[in-house]
Amino acid sequence: MSKQRADALRATLKARFEEHMSRHRGVEWQKVLARLLGHPEKMKSLQSMEDSGGEPDVIGQDKKTNEIVFCDCAAESPTGRRSVCYDRAARESRKEGRPEHSATEMATAMGIGLLTEAEYQGSAEARMLRHQDLQLG
Repeated sequence: MSKQRADALRATLKARFEEHMSRHRGVEWQKVLARLLGHPEKMKSLQSMEDSGGEPDVIGQDKKTNEIVFCDCAAESPTGRRSVCYDRAARESRKEGRPEHSATEMATAMGIGLLTEAEYQGSAEARMLRHQDLQLG
């Protein structure tokens, strides 16, 4: 990723971070920025989420590992990530109307993971979120 594109993505992430402070109480932008700068490979995943119509934002910090946790916080699933099966087996088992992608395949291609059902339903913050999360070690 070029420096210019990385700078633009960090600016987008910072603006979103500041606009939605309730998503990540207790997390400071300087800590997020330090993690982003220390793990430039994670920027590709965040950019993939942005490019596909997502809105990655910080949703917290793992208490055990201190990793910054990102999740796609778009109000709706982006157009390019709709009408997909959960995984490849489900996609390939469709006799008609087989989608081109599955959620797990798309997540793997982006270098991210899917929220578990418990993560999605377990907290008020998770109920607001959509399908993907990303942790910065």
